[in-house]
Amino acid sequence: MPKVYDKVTAHTKPQWLKIRLQRGEGYGEVARIVETHQLHTICSSGMCPNKTECWSRRTATFMILGEVCTRACRFCATATGRPLPPDPAEAQRVAESIRLMGLRHAVITSVTRDDLADGGAAHWADVITQVRAANPETTIEVLIPDFDGRSELLDIVLAAGADIVGHNLETVRRLTPAVRSRARYDVSLGVLRYLSEHGAVVKSGLMVGLGETEQEMLEAFDDLREVGCRIVTVGQYLQPTLNHVPVAAYVTPEGFAWFRDEALKRGFDYAECGPLVRSSYMAEKALSACRTRK
Repeated sequence: MPKVYDKVTAHTKPQWLKIRLQRGEGYGEVARIVETHQLHTICSSGMCPNKTECWSRRTATFMILGEVCTRACRFCATATGRPLPPDPAEAQRVAESIRLMGLRHAVITSVTRDDLADGGAAHWADVITQVRAANPETTIEVLIPDFDGRSELLDIVLAAGADIVGHNLETVRRLTPAVRSRARYDVSLGVLRYLSEHGAVVKSGLMVGLGETEQEMLEAFDDLREVGCRIVTVGQYLQPTLNHVPVAAYVTPEGFAWFRDEALKRGFDYAECGPLVRSSYMAEKALSACRTRK
């Protein structure tokens, strides 16, 4: 086993977390479309370190149902509070923006909306349907909240027919109560099992550096595979503000390569693991891998 974890120092990040931000040709066009169509992206709301790279490649992860979440997870940079009502015009704006960007693979996520009777499921279905209608050649990946594990709400989203349906486990079982708000480890596994059993290509993501052990990560991999998850991402947790959970450790590049190997040994069709990997990073590659191994 390689050296997986490195000590945290108070003011210095490891060299492998330092990147040069170089804007490519596509960055300005994506930024213009996002602003013109009044879109929310997890790239900005989640303070994603890959924003410059992805926007330069003309990719973005759209965040629907507003930019205020009803939960207050201790790792997440997204604002928490009382959201505005869903915008009925949002689906059309997202669909048109994807068309203008010429995306071959579109990724859509959302804040959690516990304030809505259906958790936003009907809005989700409307967005997927309109994106599909306006972009019939575009594959669609969605990263959904847990909807409190309610199967009737998951059915609404599933019926819209996304190509990949993801829900993030986020962390290992032991740390879940300390870092996730309202979400439960077994509820998330139940959501992923239900999605898989109903025909979806299922994806999930985990963070490292929160205090988990290598063995706990492997157990999380096993749990994900047991419920039918086919795609997994693993990335380094980075503390958004001083009010969030502090980083407990940094995983080395060799450690991420080891996690990827271990995930693939366990039968995942695709594993994207790296210091700056986030759920939607290089997402278009995963669907090709799943189709190849189908």
